Formats: sequence, C-alpha cells, structure tokens
Amino acid sequence: MARNNLLKIFVAMVLALTASSCIFDNRESKNDLKVGDKLPDFSVTLNDGSVVTGAALRKGVSVILFFTTTCPDCQQMLPEMQRIYDHFHSQGVDFALISREESEDKISAYWQKEGLNMPYSPQTDRKVYNLFATSIVPRVYVSDKSGIIRTIFTDNPVPTYSNIKTAILNLIE
Repeated sequence: MARNNLLKIFVAMVLALTASSCIFDNRESKNDLKVGDKLPDFSVTLNDGSVVTGAALRKGVSVILFFTTTCPDCQQMLPEMQRIYDHFHSQGVDFALISREESEDKISAYWQKEGLNMPYSPQTDRKVYNLFATSIVPRVYVSDKSGIIRTIFTDNPVPTYSNIKTAILNLIE
C-alpha cells in the first residue's frame, strides 16, 4: 500500500514538472527577436522530409511556431494552428512548426493522438529556438514577404485562430 502511494506521488511530481516546463519559463529577454526584426538564417528538416530555411521563409508570408507537446498552453494552441494551417497553406502561406527540445517519437505520438497533420521539425535541443528567443512556448512569429516579423504571439494570452488569422490577413490582402 505504501509503495503504491509512493509511486502515485512520484508520477504526480514528474507530471507536474513536465507541465511546468513552459509555465515557469523565464519571461522574455532583451535579446529575443521583436516585431520589425528580420527572420534569422536557419535550416530545419520537417517530418515529411522537406527542408525549411529562413531564406525561403523570407520570400513570402510565413508563420513559425515553436512548441512542446507537454506544455498545456501549446496543447491548447496546436488545434488552433491546425485550423490556420488548413486555411492558409493552400493560399501560399509558408509554415514552420519547430519543437523545442522534443523528440520525433513524442511529437509523432502526440500528433497521432490529437489528429494533427501539419508538418513539423523535431529539435532535441534549443539551437534554432535560441535564434529567436530564450524562453516561452508557444511562440508564434508571423512575417511578411520581406521576412520582417510583423506579429509575435506567446503564451499570454495563448494565441487563437482569430488572432493568427487576422495577423496573416493583414499581410496577404
């Protein structure tokens, strides 16, 4: 009985620490990219085998999302991003969904469980993420046809379909 209770406590602690990985991120840093900054140079391979680069994203309207599947705010936001992707991908808006310190296996399992089909890039480190920011997920960057960041969404408040849609429409109309 005592062993069973200890196991429950241990599991609860692990879950709490995992969920807090985005909640207790430090707030934004003066080194984070800001509205008006140009997208940095980077290259990531998506799970479908395609490659996304900063240079390619600077040629059209683009949306970059940094996420982890264990973050409650990201979990709330990912279905919204799926709707955005479904709405705008066929209209020529480019997307790069990039994980922050999360493996392909974990993301793939989460995508399957949640019925998501957007391409993503599993990154097991913060190398690409740190080109943009030092903390906070979800983090969404919407940039114009010149690669200039026009809107940034973070976790406060968690971005919605309507927020992101408006930011994109302001750039493609």
